[in-house]
Amino acid sequence: MRLTVLSRSLSVPSTARLVAAARARGHAVRVLDPVQVEMHLDGERGHLLYRRRRLVLPDVVLPRIAQSITSYGLAVVNQYGMLGVPVMNTAAAIAHARNKMRCLQLLSAHGISVPATVMARSAGDLKAMVQLVGGVPVLVKLLGGGDERGVMVCETLNSLEAALEAILGLGHNLLVQEYVRKKGRDVRVLVVGGKALAAVRRRPRMNRLAQTLNRGARFERIPMTEAHARVAVEAARLMGLEVAAVDMLDVRGPPKVFEVHSSPGLAEMEKAVGEDLATPVILRAEQLARERPPALDPSPLPRLSRRTRQGSASLKRARAS
Repeated sequence: MRLTVLSRSLSVPSTARLVAAARARGHAVRVLDPVQVEMHLDGERGHLLYRRRRLVLPDVVLPRIAQSITSYGLAVVNQYGMLGVPVMNTAAAIAHARNKMRCLQLLSAHGISVPATVMARSAGDLKAMVQLVGGVPVLVKLLGGGDERGVMVCETLNSLEAALEAILGLGHNLLVQEYVRKKGRDVRVLVVGGKALAAVRRRPRMNRLAQTLNRGARFERIPMTEAHARVAVEAARLMGLEVAAVDMLDVRGPPKVFEVHSSPGLAEMEKAVGEDLATPVILRAEQLARERPPALDPSPLPRLSRRTRQGSASLKRARAS
């Protein structure tokens, strides 16, 4: 199997683990920086280049798109899919997961429990907004224009008001979400190919603004309950993700999903659970390659006939006139 991993660098721990697992199974692997991939479209055929050299299309693509390059990276993922290459985590699925409010809307609409959440662009009627999520403390998530994320916990209305005035003044959208103070209630489940593989508790450092919940977090293996597995698998399915990490609050009643990740960190979870979690991803990639319909052969698109090209040119001239 020829596997392409879209990642900024082979030095990223999770990327390195995936590459090692694929090569251990005898596959040819290439890591491509998505921002170095160029897309050529001309109305007749489409192809991809890497540093101005035409790419030979692989059997499967595994996206590991960084938050900072979401827009361009998703265009690259989408182009691979349009050329008939099976993609683990499509551009549409990644986009659903990256838009935090849309993700929660979709989950909630399909009966998945989520924390009480409000989205706001104004600090007005602050007390009413906090009441909607159960009062302080609350979790505040920043949603920047480039999909950068920040997370902080506000313990009092005064601290929340001061934070929101500063944040909203910079033009950021934000989510205000209920926060469970008790430690050990933050659970992450890894899902691959519709199967829940492992569960960990995350104990993140959340008393100050951080780019992600993972910064400074500790992972501890826990037994995966049937409820955790069921909710995580369904959340990944609703997002359309083959590979996902589902974060949820382990509270009384069904777990509450608060985030779904399309490029989960594997190395950290492997260290916590003491298991190989990269190989199952490669096994799923192999399955997708085998299941690829013959009509979606990942070869360059054929040239249009001369008559078709002439018709297309005539149509363009007619539109122009």
